[in-house]
Amino acid sequence: MIELISKSLCTKCNLCVAVCPTNVFDKVDGSLPIISRQSDCQTCFMCELYCPVDALYVAPEADCSVEVEENQLSSTGVLGSYRSVIGWNPRRPLSDAKDKSYKMFEAMAQSEGIPMSPPTK
Repeated sequence: MIELISKSLCTKCNLCVAVCPTNVFDKVDGSLPIISRQSDCQTCFMCELYCPVDALYVAPEADCSVEVEENQLSSTGVLGSYRSVIGWNPRRPLSDAKDKSYKMFEAMAQSEGIPMSPPTK
């Protein structure tokens, strides 16, 4: 569930407002978006994923709100971490080397007799 918008990091781009499929945020002109309907959050991580400055934190607990401290999230590298884990943040090293899903596609292609090029890593 969405828990935090960092006041110090947020650039007020309102991208989180635009990508949220359940309209959790309210846009406020010239200010940070507001988490207005937190209980409507589906924990889809779209807002955290699209935030260009890692200013959002979505806790993995989907059914209840949990108390979080921005300093702790930041110091432990958790703030905006989902974006980094899937390799969407160009400022951070890609983590796709850890992704072994290509093996599943290779096995599927092999079972169907479809030639497949090796991964480009």
